[in-house]
Amino acid sequence: MDVFIIGITGGIGGLLAQQLQARGDTVHGLVRRDEQRAELETQGVKAQVGDLATLSEEELAATFGKADVIVYSAGSNGGTREVTKAIDGGGVVKAINAARRAGIERFALVSVLPESWRERDNGEEVEYYFTVKKEADIILSRSDLNWLILRPALLLDGPGTGNVSLGPAEFHGEITRADVAATLAELLHEPRIGRQILELNTGSTPIDKAVSANVRTLFE
Repeated sequence: MDVFIIGITGGIGGLLAQQLQARGDTVHGLVRRDEQRAELETQGVKAQVGDLATLSEEELAATFGKADVIVYSAGSNGGTREVTKAIDGGGVVKAINAARRAGIERFALVSVLPESWRERDNGEEVEYYFTVKKEADIILSRSDLNWLILRPALLLDGPGTGNVSLGPAEFHGEITRADVAATLAELLHEPRIGRQILELNTGSTPIDKAVSANVRTLFE
């Protein structure tokens, strides 16, 4: 499989690249600086240098090459409104349109559980972040692409457990980025998973079995 990752230098994107390479996949990505490209090349990952906020749809489509699937894991993590709008909102729309231009049907988006952090006083910037993420989910889900939206719970660093809880609706808890990346790699390798929103939390089911359990009968 040939996978292009937008957000390949991020916590999930970088781990996903490692997971996919271990499976023998070809991995490409978009980075903002030459030193990031050079570092990825030492790991066997080819990267294109460009700023998602300023690239045109045509330019972004050209960076995709002959990818089989686009993974969008970039995110502002609840930063300023301007960054959130550009990355979590406009960036997703641009990537969707670029995928169409490039003739790439599969598109996976790493989103967020809507219930995340609701026990906190989040402030206006974070609430805006959740609003933009939901809008991006809606736009992708209404597209004609073979899309997948993965909504993980609160993200943690550290080693993964290899066990998760995955389904159309999950409780909000915590999950390591390593387990998110491993789950996403497994999902990308299951062609019968498509046009689905899946929520992800820590759990007790091995990742491969959790993914298999979400294969819908209409794909069989």
